[in-house]
Amino acid sequence: MSKKEITTNSSEETKEFAKMLCQQWLEINKTKNSNWLVCLYGDLGGGKTTFSQGLGKELGVKEIVNSPTFLIMKKYISAIKTNKKYTLYHFDCYRISDYQEILDLGWEDILSGENNIILVEWPERIEKILPKERLNLKFEVIDENMRKIVFDK
Repeated sequence: MSKKEITTNSSEETKEFAKMLCQQWLEINKTKNSNWLVCLYGDLGGGKTTFSQGLGKELGVKEIVNSPTFLIMKKYISAIKTNKKYTLYHFDCYRISDYQEILDLGWEDILSGENNIILVEWPERIEKILPKERLNLKFEVIDENMRKIVFDK
């Protein structure tokens, strides 16, 4: 697996990157019923939630996608027109003290379900329960608007 990187110059470009990745996954998943786990690494203000908003928009999520910091997890239903029902699960592990908190939220059922898109902010806090098959995105702040995103391709 090789590393790739992209630099975005605004929050809109970060959302466009999320949209492009989502479109690629939806195309690949057209003939399957798999899940997509995306781990979002980076400091506060790095662009993780902005990326999540772009992905939610591409899925046609009606609600505002924001970081579930105090709730740990939020669940959104996709409204895109397709023959499949997609569910977006957005986890924020920043405030958890033990990965058991994530397991208690139904983590294993979510991972084993079908057509789930699972975004995890602060995944390093639950590394022990993360499957190897996932997309890792590492967000780095360059300046107020610019972000470098390194990912496995």
